[in-house]
Amino acid sequence: MSPERRLSPPPVSDLCIAGVLRRTAPRAPALPLVVDSPHSGRVEPPDFGHAIGRARLLATVDALVDDLFDAAPQHGATLLRALFPRTYIDPNRAPDDIDETLLAGRWPGRLRPSEKCSVGIGLIARRDPIGPIYDRALSVDEVRTRIERYWWPYHRALGEALDTAHRRFGACWYLDCHSMRPLVGFAPGTGPDFVLGDGDGTTCEPELTALVADALRSAGYRVALNDPYKGAELIRRHCAPARGRHGLQIEVSRALYLDAVRFAPGPGFERLRADLTRLLGVVADHVRARLSLARAAE
Repeated sequence: MSPERRLSPPPVSDLCIAGVLRRTAPRAPALPLVVDSPHSGRVEPPDFGHAIGRARLLATVDALVDDLFDAAPQHGATLLRALFPRTYIDPNRAPDDIDETLLAGRWPGRLRPSEKCSVGIGLIARRDPIGPIYDRALSVDEVRTRIERYWWPYHRALGEALDTAHRRFGACWYLDCHSMRPLVGFAPGTGPDFVLGDGDGTTCEPELTALVADALRSAGYRVALNDPYKGAELIRRHCAPARGRHGLQIEVSRALYLDAVRFAPGPGFERLRADLTRLLGVVADHVRARLSLARAAE
């Protein structure tokens, strides 16, 4: 056992930053497992200043994903939820993935706009599927404030949970949870219910990806791997399988659970929530088995 692990740092604690995030510590014996919902926030910051109606704003939210996975602490996992809307600032984008055409002034540093940014959904979303989100340019200062007050605290809270777990147990596992609209190009009832993304095998051990896929298929769901969602900034930034840091992005179809008119639980919500609670138990058992193997090898 390494000296780093012998120090046995204290477990991660509950954390709440009003309007920004809520982190819930394990309510069962702690495992090095972190679950998050970075896009389910609905608390509008007072300086948002968007030009779209409430219904359009809610349509961009991964509505109720945090509720679908809220049993995570009972399985020994840490659960992290963003409280702010993803359109205000997206924690699943890099902090320099900024569309310069949205700014009223010149950005003081280097920008690296991604392909997502080019279609209007970079760090600060410029548009939703219907049209522009703003009828104004954003000042450099307000974008920097969003990064400092929302993006960085979210990443620090996530990084602290993962780092603490890794130091304590020698490895950590991370489920990054999202929702998706039904994918185009499929006949009704034939598209994937879930898309699992591990960066084409670069962010997660293949055993966990296969385990989650098999568990969901056994429950009757259609599952795709890395198509069209491979995972983005959160798992890329915080995970490195070679160092025992494994991250898997999970996208679940809103058609399974959401009343898209009221943005409320639909008829399938309770069944899906129960299936995902069982999935969390399967993943927790996998983590325990991995830890047992590591201890046996010491």
